[in-house]
Order: sequence, then C-alpha cells, then structure tokens
Amino acid sequence: MTDRAGTAHPVPPLVGRSGHLEALAGHAAAARAGQPRLVLLDGPAGAGKTALLRAALADGGPFAGMTVLHGSCRAVEATTGYSAVRALFGPLGLTGRRGRSSTLLDGGARHALPALTVAPQEGDALPGGTFSVLQGLYWLTVNLAADGPLALVLDDAHWCDERSLRWLDFMLRRADGLPLLVVAAHRTEAGPAARDALADLVAHHLPVSLRLGPLDTPRVAELTGLLFPAQQPRPSFVDRLASVTGGNPLQVVRLLDDLRAAGLGPDEAGERRMAEIGGRTVAASVHRVLEHQPDWVGRTARAMAVLGDEDTAYLAALAGLSVPHVEEAVDVLREAGLVRADRRELVHDLVGAAVLETLGAAQAAELRLRAARLLSDIGRPPEESAAQLLLVPGATDAWALDVLRAAATQAEHRGAPEAAARYLQRVREAGPDDPALLTRLAKALAENDPERSLSLLHEAHDLSTDARARTSTAIQLALTCLSVQRAPQGTRILTEALDALDAEVGPVPDPAERELRTLAESALLIVGSDEKSTFPQALRRAARTPEPPGDTPAQRQQLAMLSVLCAADAGRAADSARRARRALRTPDAPLGTWSLLPASLALYLAEEDRAADDALEAVLRDSRDKAAVWTYALALSTRAMFRLENGAVTDCAADAQTALEIIGRERWGDNATMAHTAYATSLVARGETERAEEALSAIKRPGLDRFMWEYHWYLMALGRLRQARGDLEGALETFAACGDSLEEAGLANPVFAPWWLEAACLLGGLGRTEEAREFTERGAAPSERWGTLRARGYVALARGASTPGAAAVEPLREAVALLRSSPARGHEARASLMLGRALVREGRAREAREHLREAVALARRCGCVALARQARQELVAAGGRMREITSSALDMLTGTERTVAGLVASGAGNREVAQSLFVTVRTVELHLTSVYRKLGVQRRADLGAALRAEGAVSRPGGDGR
Repeated sequence: MTDRAGTAHPVPPLVGRSGHLEALAGHAAAARAGQPRLVLLDGPAGAGKTALLRAALADGGPFAGMTVLHGSCRAVEATTGYSAVRALFGPLGLTGRRGRSSTLLDGGARHALPALTVAPQEGDALPGGTFSVLQGLYWLTVNLAADGPLALVLDDAHWCDERSLRWLDFMLRRADGLPLLVVAAHRTEAGPAARDALADLVAHHLPVSLRLGPLDTPRVAELTGLLFPAQQPRPSFVDRLASVTGGNPLQVVRLLDDLRAAGLGPDEAGERRMAEIGGRTVAASVHRVLEHQPDWVGRTARAMAVLGDEDTAYLAALAGLSVPHVEEAVDVLREAGLVRADRRELVHDLVGAAVLETLGAAQAAELRLRAARLLSDIGRPPEESAAQLLLVPGATDAWALDVLRAAATQAEHRGAPEAAARYLQRVREAGPDDPALLTRLAKALAENDPERSLSLLHEAHDLSTDARARTSTAIQLALTCLSVQRAPQGTRILTEALDALDAEVGPVPDPAERELRTLAESALLIVGSDEKSTFPQALRRAARTPEPPGDTPAQRQQLAMLSVLCAADAGRAADSARRARRALRTPDAPLGTWSLLPASLALYLAEEDRAADDALEAVLRDSRDKAAVWTYALALSTRAMFRLENGAVTDCAADAQTALEIIGRERWGDNATMAHTAYATSLVARGETERAEEALSAIKRPGLDRFMWEYHWYLMALGRLRQARGDLEGALETFAACGDSLEEAGLANPVFAPWWLEAACLLGGLGRTEEAREFTERGAAPSERWGTLRARGYVALARGASTPGAAAVEPLREAVALLRSSPARGHEARASLMLGRALVREGRAREAREHLREAVALARRCGCVALARQARQELVAAGGRMREITSSALDMLTGTERTVAGLVASGAGNREVAQSLFVTVRTVELHLTSVYRKLGVQRRADLGAALRAEGAVSRPGGDGR
C-alpha cells in the first residue's frame, strides 16, 4: 500500500481467512498421517488465494514440518508441457550435472528428467513416451516423500498446463499411503487453460474445496479500519465500498489505496470518488499510477507484464531502456504496490492485463513478437519464444514458424504431445497443405485425440502425390486405424498404397524403396491380422510373400508376421518356427514389439517354449526400462495365455492378475481382454467358477466378436466355464461357435484354440461318441500337418474320448505318451485321468489306479485343483486311497501376491518390485504382508525356502514338472 507521497505500507494481514488456515492445517495433519489429500483453494480473482498460500507457507504455518514445493503457473506458459512441474521441482536443481547424480533420481525417477529440463535435448528423451515421464515424476515424488511428509503447493492452477495436471491425476491415483498434500489455488471464473484435464482431476479425486468468497460488510469495515486507523469509516462508505468491489479483497485494497493517494478518506468525498471509478477498480488504479509516472516507468511495467520475473538487462532490452532506468522503474512500481516485494513480477495477472491494456491490442501483439525474438536471441529454449507467439494472432512468418517447429520438437522430447500439437497447429495455419506437417501433427494427437489424428492422416494421405510418400503416410494411417479398432479401413488404404508403389518403382526397386515396401508389407500383415474380416486377405498375402533375409528391422518384422500367419494357416510347425527364429536374430539392432510378440506366438504354437519365453521376457524387460505400461501388460497377458495351455495354471494366474492390476489404473484398460480371459480360465481350472464368471463379465471391449485372436480365446474360456458350471449344451454350443468363427476367418491351427478337442471330450463323456468323432476328425487333419507332439497328443486324446469300450484304451495310452513329451502338462493330467477311467470300465482297477494317481499328482503340480479333485474321486472309487485334495498355502496366494513373492525371493527390494510392476510401494507392502501370513513366514529371507517348499518353482516354458 502507498500513502500520498507514494511510500509503501505493509500489506494488511489476512482478514476473514483464519478458518481457511485452520482447515489447511487439518488437511496437512491428515497427509502427515499417510492420508494423501488434494485441496482446491478456489475463488474469484483478487479473493486472496495467493496471500492465503503465503501465510500458510510461513514458518509455523499449516505446512510446518513438511517438505514444501511451491510454484506458480503463468498464463504465458499454459501451453508449455510440464511448465507447472518445473515451477514446483525447479528449486531442487536436479537437471544440472551435479543434480543428475542426486539420490532423488534413483530408480524409475530418472524418467522424470525430460519434464524437469528447461531445454530437453534428444538424449533426455525416453522411448517409453508420455507414460515413462509420468512414471518418473511419480517416483521422484515418492523419493521426496520418503524423507518426510511432502506438500505440493501450486498457485494460479487455472493457468496450469495439461501435462502437469495429467501428472497430478496420475500421481494421486497411486498415492495411497503417501504422506502427501497437494494444494492448488484456482480462479473460479477463469476458463482453465486445460479444462478437460482439470475436470478429470477433480472428478477422479473428489478434492476438498476451500472456497474464498467475498468479504462481508463487517470484514470490509475491518479492512478499511486497518488502512485508515485514524479515521472512523462512515457506514455508508463501507456499504458503497462493499457494493463497488463486490467484497473482493484485491479490489478493496486497490480502491482504498487510490483514495489515500488522492488525499481522500472513508468519508463522503471518498464515496463520490468510488462512484466515479465504478467496477473497474484494479484497472483504474493501475492506469492512475502509470499516468502520473514518466514514460519509462510504463514501458518497464509493460515489459514485466510480458516477460514476468526476468533479468533487468532483458527487461531493458524489451522496453528499449537502459538498465538503470529499469531498476529505478521497478522500485517506483514496487512502492506503488504493483510489483512484488521479493521479485521483479507484477503482483497479480489482473494488474498485468491492465498494464497491457494501456497499449491496445496491436501494440501489445507487437511487444510480444519483440519478446519472442529477444528470448530467441538470448538463447532461451524455443518453447519460451513459442509461448509468446501463441498469444499473437497471425504470427506466421518464416522465423516464427521455425521457432514453433523447434518448440514442437522440444515438447515431443519431453513427452508433452498436447503442447507439440498446439505449436504445430499454429504452423499449419500457414501451410495447411503440407502432408509432412499433417502427419507430424497427427502423431502428436494420437494419444489423446485419435479420431482427429486419423482425420489429419487421411488429409495428409490425400495430399501426397508421390507413391513413396503415400506409402509412408499409409503405414502410419493403417497403424492408427488399428489403435482405434478400424483395421479394415487401414488394410484397404495400405493395400492401395502398396499397389501404387509397385506400379511406380517397378520390379527392381532401389534399397530404400525395397525397405519401405517391406515395412508397408509387414504393417499390412499386422493390421490385416487384427479382425476376422481382413484375416483371410492377410493369409493370402503371406502365402505369396517370399521370405526376406531378415537383415533389417522391417525384414525381421515381416518375418515375424509371416511366422505367425504360417502357424495360423496350419502349415508345418518347423517352417513357422524357422521363420520366427530368423525374425529374432538380432546382430546389432534391438527388436521391436511387433517382431517379438508375433514370433513368440509362432514359437509357442510350434512347441519351442524356451525361445517363446525369451522373446516375451525381452518385451517385458524393454517395457520395464522404458516404463511402457501398455506393452508390458500385453506381454504379461500373452505369457499368461501360453502358460495356461501349458498347464502352468498358477503361473498363468500370477501373470494375468498382475496385468489386470496394472490395466485397472489406465484409461485404455476397457479395451483389454486377454488378461481377463486367462485369469478366468485359470480360476475355472482351480474350481472357482463364480470368480471366473466375474472375471469374464468384466470384459468391456465393444464388438469383441470382430477380432481375431482375443475373441476365440474368450470363447474357449466361456465354453470351459459353462462346462464347469454344468451347462454342457451351452458349452458345446460355445465350442462349436468358436470352431465356425475360426473356419470363417481362415485360422486353421489346431492348437491355437483347440475347440474341437474340448467338444470331442465333452461329447465322449456324455456317450455321444459319433458326434465326438465328427469333431475329432475336424481337428485331426490340421494336427497331422502341424505335426507337433501337442497336436498329435490332442488328436489321440480326442480319439480316445470318442471311442467306446475297450478300444479307447490304446489311443488314450498314446495321448499320455505324446503329451508327456510335449509342454502340455494340464492335458497330460487330463489324458491320464481319462485313461484311468477307461481301464476301470474294463475291470483293470489296479492299472487304472496308477494312472489316476499320476493324474492327481500332475494336476496338483499344475494348479488344476478341479481336475485333481475329480481324479482323486475316481481313484477312491477304484479302490485307491488318498487324502482329500486341499489347497496348499501357495494356492491361497493371489496371482499378484505370487508375482511379488517371486520377485522378493529373488532379491528385489520393495521399491524395485513396485517399479517393475508399475504399482506403488504401498501395494507391494500390502501384498507382502498377505504373503507372509498365508505362507507362515516372518522375514523376507525365509520367503524363497517357503516358495520352494510349496512347489512354486517351475521349469522355463511353463512346464510344472
């Protein structure tokens, strides 16, 4: 505040806000106790939010005893990715050479660096994308909270950028048990810079809202008395003051300051002056200060309004003044109450708006353009110049476009696609017909707005005239179609592009054209394999595609897809496996997910389980390193399916439930199906049919019956569940539907989803052997062609089930022998049970008991509790003796508990386990507590022995022997 001579007076203490401080103290106490809180401090501009936060941050305030990170968002940075994060974490100094060695960046926290660095370089970027940065910031927060309760205090959150808000949402969803308090001051009447992100944050976490409303008349009188201690304010003056300002503290203070400066007081003359000013209190106050000062004071104020808290040399350069003039002007403005006491920054953004209002729109835009060039000239990151350019309509000259492109590159490096999209959108305004720009903009939008991304890719594709360029855009367009579940559209576009490329380059393309064509071919096989309607076309194309040498990433990706499509077509297992092994050959370059996952499926179907597991482990390891959660969950779900069919039911449940726990936290989780399917089938095998039904009913993916792989695995799970619940006709109908759907799509591999085996065994058990033989023969021919021990064992098992009388014994013996030599432990147990049953019917009880005992033992080792109990019942009925089948301590562990226990037993610490599974340390601790209780151990050192005693160690490849 100032007197008539311009001498500053201290800002009066908070009036009417003591209750808010007490509330903050209560929420801080809850956070200290491990109950994380989000508090929104909201109210109109000038309500005193910043003043309240400063009072709370003072020594002895509500945050006493907590590590406090305090930052403010700025309007000029609202489009800059992670700007609020840098405002909070910047004072920690983690981005310099010394800071990067800080223990705060240990473990997964290192992934936070792209967000923390003001000017991220390509070396800072992480291939895991936006999730890896979010994960890194989460672990940085955890590391900070490990030293004591943590408060994150963010002022002017209505200017917060979208990425920072997404991080707050991400962190709070994982904050259970953390001593964490997040306080965000938000202007209620302002349109948030990232409206959707702020709405999501509020909706997901139901924050405590502390509303700062207008001061009532007694509080306005109290504030007036503080500023005019020698004069008793007239009641009518107070009433008029409350009316004109709406009780807004900032406006009350500015208006009273104006009256003091004009030599007026809280009397009749003061009332008349208030009537003249009206509702433009802040603007009028600012204009009055500037109109009575020299021109260089106003120019300095405008430079500060544009640049904010900046070095005086740069403020001087923008204002066109000397440094001494700027320094003196700052002092003058500070004495007038327009500049903060602790830094060169205007006291409020409303003051900044009023300062720029004195220029007019055209001159203000020109000033921002000069500021953008100044920031560029002094070597500031392109994003700082771009932030100014975005506030200037029509700033699209060549220099501005170069800055915006460079800013977009920075945003991409730090994992802030929304910011990159904003910069590129402005570039597009100057060159809407540039296919390369449209493609880049589409990539930036792919994660958060896939529909618009797809639309832009269509535009880019239509604008491309050269066949090579059209093929490149077609690849990205087709893969984007895959992500939004429109594979037929992507297949058509990519097919047309390939045909045009072939016509243009002729039969002898150059090396670059050949690699582009190979990449497009592999992408077409990937996209075409997703849905049943396009799968036959993918099979036909694969059949006529010559095998590439496998010397480049595109060739290895193509080989991987050829291997899995050869398997789908039920060719020869040896041919499929050979292609898959060649696809996994990596002399120098790492393999991509679209090489590893298809090759792993081909190797699994060909019974090369160790190689399949190695491929999946490579995906899991790479996903952990990059914090690529979607790929990690997909690889876990895939491995769960492999383990399931190999009879490693407990291992399957561990992978599937771990994947489900990860998926449940992500926005894309509703499209996941494999983890649900694998988990449900493992529960059926354990005899837990009600829980299995719940797991299947949790699948929410729309149009599931359109998709190639997931749908048929789902039908197999549903059929097995219906059979376990006694709905045998429903199960038969489901298995038959699976077979018809596979035949329609052209997937002939007999072991991918062995519906024919399930139907034959079910019908044979009902005595409907003629029908069983029909299903058996439908699987026999492709099984012979495929040629694996598993496939031949399935045929022998089905023939045994469909053969009446004594003749069933020999094919069942053959089934046991073949399956014993294959990885299919669960089906081996099933064959032993059926053989024992057949021998009992023939009066050979002694021999039958041997096979029934083997069935019980093998089923138990596999975790097939339901099958073990059934075999035990038949053993007892055949005159054998065996105790009731009871669940072991290991059976009582949930899938995620088993995964956590295994990692801890191998020597991993709680934080390491949490980072590798994308869960919180609190989650790991809860799982470990449950594991200790169920296994009866007291220390982690005893965990390995307890797991071994319970048979928790399996052979690689899921073989549970």
